[in-house]
Amino acid sequence: MASSVSTVAAANKVLLSLNNSVAGNSAPSTVFFGKTLKKVNAKGTSSPKVSKRSFRIVGAQEIDEKKQTDQDRWKGLVTDMSDDQQDITRGKGMVDPLFQAPVGTGTHHPVLSSYEYISQGLRQYNLDNTLDGFYIAPAFMDKLVVHITKNFLTLPNIKVPLILGIWGGKGQGKSFQCELVFRKMGINPIMMSAGELESGNAGEPAKLIRQRYREAAEIIRKGNMCVLFINDLDAGAGRMGGTTQYTVNNQMVNATLMNIADNPTNVQLPGMYNKQENARVPIIVTGNDFSTLYAPLIRDGRMEKFYWAPTREDRIGVCKGIFRTDSVPDEHVVRLVDAFPGQSIDFFGALRARVYDDEVRKWIEKTGIEQVGEKLLNSIEGPPKFEQPKMTIDKLLEYGYLLVQEQENVKRVQLADKYLKEAALGDANADAINMGNF
Repeated sequence: MASSVSTVAAANKVLLSLNNSVAGNSAPSTVFFGKTLKKVNAKGTSSPKVSKRSFRIVGAQEIDEKKQTDQDRWKGLVTDMSDDQQDITRGKGMVDPLFQAPVGTGTHHPVLSSYEYISQGLRQYNLDNTLDGFYIAPAFMDKLVVHITKNFLTLPNIKVPLILGIWGGKGQGKSFQCELVFRKMGINPIMMSAGELESGNAGEPAKLIRQRYREAAEIIRKGNMCVLFINDLDAGAGRMGGTTQYTVNNQMVNATLMNIADNPTNVQLPGMYNKQENARVPIIVTGNDFSTLYAPLIRDGRMEKFYWAPTREDRIGVCKGIFRTDSVPDEHVVRLVDAFPGQSIDFFGALRARVYDDEVRKWIEKTGIEQVGEKLLNSIEGPPKFEQPKMTIDKLLEYGYLLVQEQENVKRVQLADKYLKEAALGDANADAINMGNF
């Protein structure tokens, strides 16, 4: 408290000496008094009259906000919650240019509106993201193209991860989006599936990965871009719970991918130990849950991970590509996507296929069930041809709700749990069991 009193006294003393200043005292050319700027006469003329009262420091809690008037130019700042850029906009021109730079000089003036200022954290993509009428999500395309390009570049003192792991929910179009990007870049990838990561012969899947990698490296050596693409890696090399058997092949697949990621230009096969370096091949893997994989394999130095969750705009763009040949208006596609917000993208592909059910049913009734086999396989006229049915929004919504009901049945009934709990009896002897007569 003593220090605070001494500080206030010192401040008052300085201000009083300033008010009693006379000719000859050193003073700045301008001193801010109230609302205006007034000159201090250096030739000895009288200075502006200022009352010689003492000053005291006032805390924020002592200010009565109700006393503010409409003439107070800063009245809105008390309750203002906007960012600094907007405060600068509001105060522009209200103070002397000495304290605020004029427009067009430096960073003291706002160059963004409020919406642009907030959205600067979002990345903007300027790549052409369409191919043959199909939509490629800009964020997905950017991640894939940048990763592939970086692996073909020689960057100074930079260790680029060899593997890009694209993971996310089921049916969101990860594999199809990858294929579209490969086609757009002119890449013919070497494909592998999760089913090839297990074998009756120990070590066979690991050897197959090395063979495929060296095949891709040979294609690159001949001047064509290539990548190694492994679909659903977690289904073949991951552990889905305590019931998943962890085999020698699972261990060797994980170890092989780790070794290739650490030494991408020195991948050898058993019995072929030469010192000739092979080309570096980017590896793209997809999956639903990479937490089931061996943790050292997915560390950042070996695998760059990308979680794919399509936005509403991405879902609308992909669905426009699905219905591009059916003359469905864009506003109907938007309405359809908004009607099923929780569904995956492949739901809309299945929905489109269901629309043909009525046409197929009519053909079966016309042909006869007994003649279906002959007409489909051994007919001289060839397989039947169908005209494209007209897809209206009402029909699409109707089939969509039917698909949703089938999904609900699977979640609601859960017969597997019932069978495990009640063996093969089911409800056949429920009454006898409840009465104790069984």
